[in-house]
Amino acid sequence: MTEKEKMLNGELYEACGEELVSEHQHAKEVMFDYNNLRPKEIEKKSEIIRNLFGNTGDKFFIEAPFRCDYGRNIYIGENFYSNYNCTILDCAKVTIGDNVLFAPNVSLFTAGHPIDFECRNKGLEYAFPIKIGNNVWVGGGVIINPDVTIGDNVVIGSGSVVTKDIPSNCIAVGNPCKVIREINEDDKKYYFKKLEV
Repeated sequence: MTEKEKMLNGELYEACGEELVSEHQHAKEVMFDYNNLRPKEIEKKSEIIRNLFGNTGDKFFIEAPFRCDYGRNIYIGENFYSNYNCTILDCAKVTIGDNVLFAPNVSLFTAGHPIDFECRNKGLEYAFPIKIGNNVWVGGGVIINPDVTIGDNVVIGSGSVVTKDIPSNCIAVGNPCKVIREINEDDKKYYFKKLEV
C-alpha cells in the first residue's frame, strides 16, 4: 500500500514520501498562482479551483489568500463562499455542502500527529475526513479538527474549536465547541440580537 493510500484510508502514513511531496508541491504552486491573481480576475480564479478541487458547484467564491495541502480531496457544493485566509489541510476528504459561508481565518484540519512522541518523531501522521452539511455559517477564526461532521443549518460561533460532531439546526460555540441552543422561530424574526428583519 502506498503512503497516499494509507493517508486516504485513515492509517498512519509518512507525508514525506515522493508521491505525496510531489502532489503537495503541485498544490502549493497552484495556490501561489491563485493568490497572486488580480482581484478582478474572477474567472481565472474559478478555473484554478475547478481544476484543483475534487468537485465544485457552479457558483462559488474563495477570497485570496487561500491555502490547502492537495486540493483534490476538497468537494464543495453550490454557493460556497470563503472569506480571507482560509486553510484546508485536505489529507483526507473534505466535503462541504450547499450554501456554506466561511468567515475570515477558518481552518479545517483533517491531518493530525500521534500523541506518543516516539511515533510522532518517526514522521508518521494520520488523517480523517471532515464533513459540513448544507446552509452552514462558520464564524471567524473557527478551527475544525479531524473526523468531525457538522449537520445542516448550523451556525458555528467565532473562535470555536470544533473537536466533536455538531448536530443539525443549532448554534454551537466555544473551545471546545458545544451546542448552546437550537435554531428557532425567533431567528426568523431577528437578524441580530433584537433587531427585526
